[in-house]
Amino acid sequence: MPLAPGGHAPVPHASDAHQPDALVPHASDANAPGAPVPPLDSHPPTPTPCDSVTPNSTSPQPSSTLAAPDPGGHPTPHAPPRLAQLPPPPAHFTGRADTHRALYETLAPLSTDPNAHPHPNSHPHPLAVLTGMAGVGKSALALYTAHALKDRFLDGQLYVNLHGATPGMTPLTSGQALHALLRDLGVEPRRIPEHPDAATALLRTLLAPTRTLMVLDDAENAAQVRPLLPAGTGCAVIVTSRSPLTALDGARRFPLTPLSGEDSAALLRAVSGRDGLDADHPLVELTGRLPLALRVVAARLAARRALTPDVLAGQLAATESRLYHLEYDDLSVRRSLAVAHDALAASDRRTDRDAALALRHIGALDLPSYGAPLLARLAGTDERRTESALDRLVDVALLEETAYGRYAPHDLVRDFARELATPAGQHNTVADTGPPTLTPAANPHSAPKKTESPPPPTPRTDEPPTPDLTDTALAWYAARAEHTLTAIVEPGLDQDDRRRPTAAQLPAHAEEVGATDPFPRPEDAFAWGDLELENIVALVTRYRDTPDLRRTAHISTLVRLLFPYVLRSGRVAEMEVLGRVALGAARRLGDAAAEAYALGDLAGLHFLTGRQSEALGLNDQALAIWWRLDAVSWIRRCLNNRGLLLEGLGHYAESGVALRQSLAYSRQLNDPYGEAVTHSHLGNLYEHTDPRAAIEQHRRSLAIGDEIGAVIVQHSAHCNIGYAHLTLGEPAAAVPHFEESLRILGGHGDWHGESQTRLGLVRALRLLGHTATEHAAAEGTLTEGTSTRAHSECTELLRRADARADRYMGGLARHQLGLLLREMGREKAAYDAWRTALDALDGTDEKAVVQELSELLSQRDARRPSRP
Repeated sequence: MPLAPGGHAPVPHASDAHQPDALVPHASDANAPGAPVPPLDSHPPTPTPCDSVTPNSTSPQPSSTLAAPDPGGHPTPHAPPRLAQLPPPPAHFTGRADTHRALYETLAPLSTDPNAHPHPNSHPHPLAVLTGMAGVGKSALALYTAHALKDRFLDGQLYVNLHGATPGMTPLTSGQALHALLRDLGVEPRRIPEHPDAATALLRTLLAPTRTLMVLDDAENAAQVRPLLPAGTGCAVIVTSRSPLTALDGARRFPLTPLSGEDSAALLRAVSGRDGLDADHPLVELTGRLPLALRVVAARLAARRALTPDVLAGQLAATESRLYHLEYDDLSVRRSLAVAHDALAASDRRTDRDAALALRHIGALDLPSYGAPLLARLAGTDERRTESALDRLVDVALLEETAYGRYAPHDLVRDFARELATPAGQHNTVADTGPPTLTPAANPHSAPKKTESPPPPTPRTDEPPTPDLTDTALAWYAARAEHTLTAIVEPGLDQDDRRRPTAAQLPAHAEEVGATDPFPRPEDAFAWGDLELENIVALVTRYRDTPDLRRTAHISTLVRLLFPYVLRSGRVAEMEVLGRVALGAARRLGDAAAEAYALGDLAGLHFLTGRQSEALGLNDQALAIWWRLDAVSWIRRCLNNRGLLLEGLGHYAESGVALRQSLAYSRQLNDPYGEAVTHSHLGNLYEHTDPRAAIEQHRRSLAIGDEIGAVIVQHSAHCNIGYAHLTLGEPAAAVPHFEESLRILGGHGDWHGESQTRLGLVRALRLLGHTATEHAAAEGTLTEGTSTRAHSECTELLRRADARADRYMGGLARHQLGLLLREMGREKAAYDAWRTALDALDGTDEKAVVQELSELLSQRDARRPSRP
């Protein structure tokens, strides 16, 4: 740009040089196309394009209050034309009715009389900040509302595009914006103060007696905006920014999210001219319901009549990146997103460069959500530094903080991050880079071998060579899984055996475990697992068939160490996926011990879901491998599980043989925990013939549990004693044991034990309520307390089962719910519950309950009148 005399580039008027760029109102940050929003009651009025006045044109009604300054910079009685700098309102505006109304009511002065005193509780200069990601429609809403407010601000409307995130343009400085505004307000350039504070004071002086609306579009940060704010009580300001601008005091913020499905479809129809596009059309979700992306799709459909919406949807869905198809003319989702990333990457601030690197790591891993610990491990930095980087990405609207400390990108930002990621196969040297050394399967009870310390790590810079991020993430997850295991499984053989390396475990795993902190409490370990399980399932599923043996070894170790958490949490769907992946990985690696683990874990899944026959077959396959490896402690566990499964299938004699064998191995190993569990299973077996003897076995188990402080043993023993009392027809004696079982369990997490305990408590309370109801009827009184509690406990059990997708426990609970509903006189609801329960238990080995459900439903059918 040629320099003006004095060496400074001339600053153009705010009304011309700073008109909205190609993105507003017909581009990336405009929620333009769509049907106009209907008027909201009597206000705000819906703007129309013909209301706009060309910037710097002469207004037919000049203001009587906005005056030009004299040579000393002070206002004079000479009035310039009323400024009407707003760009035209969006041609099509869709949705946002509630936000539009709230924004209008925030900014509209109480009276249009310039001499009226403002309301004593009103803010001296109403300030609204519209925030959100690129292309979400901030500028469109700002202009739409500003035009609706024009008649409330009789002295004019000012507009400045600050270009905080405009592709190809440098953001305006506050000094440039001040200079342009003052020139437009009639100040001669040579009279504009050079000092920024003086220029700001002059702007406030000029605007103080006026009713002026100012739109500051596309602000970069609060420092850019603050000097431009008027101080007059009759003025109002709308600021749009990707950043929430939390440093601006007194602002009311309006965070914008993508449109609803219905509004997205309306936008598509209005701009494309294609009827029949509704909220269920794939284009709605493929665009992420982002106004910019919707506009691009609609423009493509409008330009090519032969292109059908279904064909375009197929292109968006089939391509590796949707962003290629989300460009048209000067509209581009990619360019709009790139502005923020490129500015971060080129910044002199370390936090900004960290944020750009974090976004590339997010694209490389492509997980459902992220936390600082994982991304810190990938970057080789501390968590505090990574948290600052993630907060920066939130600040520029490239990430959303979905919960405290958890972050996720919008789908289109996710696509952009994938493009940023380093090409697959390019990585630097990190610990354990070579392929795993696969040694012949050894006794899993042998002590782990010590490994040599790895060479010092390569010094890191702000832009280090990208390592294999997937393997790094898998190694970190495996280390955290081991800490989860040690937090939730009591010390002893069960914990030691599960931690012992199998043949294919990579040597660097122990070092990774040592580099991370253990969980202080079981509750913390369960909370971590609940946050990260979705990510882990996504990773291991994506690479389940990888030919890379190193990556397969990471997966095998990770799933083996994590499975106790998944099992105890009752995450049925995840157990199925992880168990199958682990079994395939172990067989590809030729790791016999890992295969036995996976078979046993899948047996646990089938037992939890009522498929005991299948569980027995898998357990016996694992037992055969442990026999071959001479792993005595695992032989004991498999025999114990075999006894439990045979008892459930009605093979009592075989069950007794297996349980007594297991008990002998427990004593041989001096394993009190295993001995306590076997006494518990013997009690379940004795319950079929002698419930009093069963209670004795459970009390022996409880005594051992008390002695060694084993919470799971203690809780299970009380639960089993409660069931024995139910068998004896003693529900009143059963209730305290079920309640004590739940109290002991607390936050230790054992879904199978918890759900069985809650089910037993429901049964006991239902029986007590039924007895109390019969007694009350005989005495002529009413009682509902116990039955009401039974219904409440059953409802809670159902809620927890459904949250885990546990159809088996859900079916058992609905069986009880139906019985409760029938006793309450709600027969139709009872039969609906029983029908759902029967469907859920189909294919399980729960024969007695299935038979009872069939009989209950057939009784209703028998009472129905036959059709003529």
